[in-house]
Amino acid sequence: SVEVLKRRINETGVIEPLITSQGKNGILIQLPGIKDPSRIKTLIGRTAQMNFHLVHEATRDGEAATIRLPDAQSKQFYILNRQSLLGGGDLSDARLGFDANTQEAVVNFRLNQHGADIFADITKANIGRAFAVVLDDVVVTAPVIRGVIGGGSGQISGNFTSREAGDLALLLRAGSLPASLSIVEERTVGPDLGSDAIAMGVSTGLIGAALVLAFMVAAYGRWGLIANTALLVYSALLIAALAALGATLTLPGIAGLILSLGMAVDANILINERIKEESRGAVSGRFAVQRGFERAFSTILDSNITTLIAVGLLFLFGTGPVRGFAVTMALGLLLSLFTSISVTRLIIDWRVNQLGRKPLKIQGLSLLNSFGKHRTIPFLKASRAGIIGSALLSAVSIALLIQPGLNTGIDFNGGTILEVHGAPTTSIDTLRQSLRGLDLGSVAIQEFGEPGNFLVRLASEAQTENPESRTTAIKSAISTVDQQVTFPRLEMVGPSISGEFIATSIMAVLLACAGMFIYLWNRYERYFAVGAMATLALDITKTFGFFALTGVEFNLTAIAALLALIGYSVNDKVVVFDRIRENLHANPEKPLYDLINESLTSTLNRTVFTSATTFLAILPMGIAGGSAVASFALPMLFGIVIGTSSSILIAAPIVLLLGEQAMEKIKLQSQGPRNTEQNLFLREDRP
Repeated sequence: SVEVLKRRINETGVIEPLITSQGKNGILIQLPGIKDPSRIKTLIGRTAQMNFHLVHEATRDGEAATIRLPDAQSKQFYILNRQSLLGGGDLSDARLGFDANTQEAVVNFRLNQHGADIFADITKANIGRAFAVVLDDVVVTAPVIRGVIGGGSGQISGNFTSREAGDLALLLRAGSLPASLSIVEERTVGPDLGSDAIAMGVSTGLIGAALVLAFMVAAYGRWGLIANTALLVYSALLIAALAALGATLTLPGIAGLILSLGMAVDANILINERIKEESRGAVSGRFAVQRGFERAFSTILDSNITTLIAVGLLFLFGTGPVRGFAVTMALGLLLSLFTSISVTRLIIDWRVNQLGRKPLKIQGLSLLNSFGKHRTIPFLKASRAGIIGSALLSAVSIALLIQPGLNTGIDFNGGTILEVHGAPTTSIDTLRQSLRGLDLGSVAIQEFGEPGNFLVRLASEAQTENPESRTTAIKSAISTVDQQVTFPRLEMVGPSISGEFIATSIMAVLLACAGMFIYLWNRYERYFAVGAMATLALDITKTFGFFALTGVEFNLTAIAALLALIGYSVNDKVVVFDRIRENLHANPEKPLYDLINESLTSTLNRTVFTSATTFLAILPMGIAGGSAVASFALPMLFGIVIGTSSSILIAAPIVLLLGEQAMEKIKLQSQGPRNTEQNLFLREDRP
């Protein structure tokens, strides 16, 4: 079916169609720049199975099995012999032509040698009988055989228009489908709406990137320029890689881009912070750079591998937009790892060589430069309040999921959404009046944006077996009351596909969490893994509560935001855990309470700076992006705040609580020295 559809659509001249199989019985077709979607849908939906049957004659055929088929207008029915004498598989070519006598459009076809021989034998043996040409169980024409037809050529006529005859010839050339196809999901975006979305994406993206680059310069001065250069190289490589793969950039793909960009910025912040720490001692610039990269590398590697495991599972088990997110994210992570440890290192080494024996100083604005220089902050004093407060907020969020619940979009409910742009004087009452006689069931009409802009929502229960006919009827009815109306967007999701979206989305989130949990369990210690997953569960429930409280539509774009937040939240916690583990190696005798406070304080700069840069990157989209990206940008902004604070106020206290309990248990079982208890947290399988 995929190959037949490719041949059919390529014949229409559509530029760069993308046709891929999806799952066991699905085909995804993406067609940029088409001006007549209804024609393409007609070509896709027809099986184009052509057969030749003799019209039944009782005097000649006796009791032979018969079938009753209508003509194209269903005005006349033919009784045909059930046995097909010739099939469309023997066609070698079919072209639009015009009858020499009537000048009506016809289809001239040619058979291969095998078909030509059979056709000649049939016409020779049945002169004077009607011979029906049947296409998809409809009699296209049934002419009487006047003589032997040799040469394997023929003509199909049927009061066709030039477009109908041309499309029929196209279908016959491309071949028949082995089974009928039904459109279960359709999303059409008009050129005006598409150009607006592109302009919005470019402008908000450029503003966000400019804010991130400005922040890096403000935080690190000239060294921020080095980080920005590496980020620009990373961005160019990522765009080139996506272009080379021919990737189609969707909103979930943009989510992956933003998260991978955030992790690329995070890697550069980690490197700068580590070098800054090392340069505070009486060491040379070269030594500070070497030690800074060595210490940052482990953290960067852990955070990237953790997220790569998650996106790898998403790619294996996800479909459609979820896979798009995974591909973009994986490419971004690999290129981020490359640029942070090679491009950044190369530029920094060049800069250090210029300094010679001069001390290395990384500093930006005094306000940001002094941030984090204070003494150890007793974060864990607020641990009980943080855990209890977080649990209460999550409980409230769960209650909000019950009442009022999520504002689930068409992706999960099924149905049809039609965007209507009419005259400013057109009102909702006018639209309701025009649709009243169509018997559509539950129809919601919502005004948005400028006057005359509406969304017409048709529930899935109201859809018939042919939802396209309902959409056509709605467009015709609205056009009668508003001559200026346009329909820039159409989304149609059937009940079966919406059920698949729900199952796929749940599986994607669970697999992402499971993959990260297994890695953290093996890389660190089980208490770190439990702490990270418990905190992540609290973060996710609060994000669901945000959706329920604000009424932001929960759709596939929202799932992409959730996946991005999972990666971002766990990445933030890996950095904190890595510093705790490092301090445990360096000071195994120090109480765990003090070690965790010191670790949180030493990573505070990195935590705040990374959150600030990611927040700034998404902020323009959240402010000016409009309803199209609200399901992604707004929960991302909320999740960044929640994920950052939970690393300090929830994840670290949980690790302290579980760690002290385990240490007390070991102390009761064995009276070994204190450092044996502390070694519970130290995995020596890696340096």
